Amino acid sequence: MAHLKEQGHDVEDVGPFVYDAADDYPAFCIEAARRVVADEGSLGIVVGGSGNGEQIAANKVKGARAGLAWSVETAKLTREHNHAQLIGVGARMHTTEEATEIVEAFLATPPSPDERHGRRVQQILDYENTGWPPPLPEH
Repeated sequence: MAHLKEQGHDVEDVGPFVYDAADDYPAFCIEAARRVVADEGSLGIVVGGSGNGEQIAANKVKGARAGLAWSVETAKLTREHNHAQLIGVGARMHTTEEATEIVEAFLATPPSPDERHGRRVQQILDYENTGWPPPLPEH
């Protein structure tokens, strides 16, 4: 958190503020995703043991696109190709230095302007909004 603030990012922490092994992560991840979706153009980071459950919980918020980032490359790709607004990062999977590099890569990477990526993101949004899947290719 301090590192992101030092880099000039406007940081909003939804918790938890103290470690409690009995805490359940979904409430924190869902709230983070709700805030990101409500503030267009903002980005979010959800952190947990592996990042998997955190990313799944964040994706349950309508309009949220959260990717699991386990490397600098996957952080960049989920932002570029999937226009992700959030990433899940596993605290047990990375050193602080590695996690910082992953987060910095995500924050520094813009969505790709390539039409194919925008088209695919739109198909996901359309399904989310209508419940109708995109047609399968005929080949």
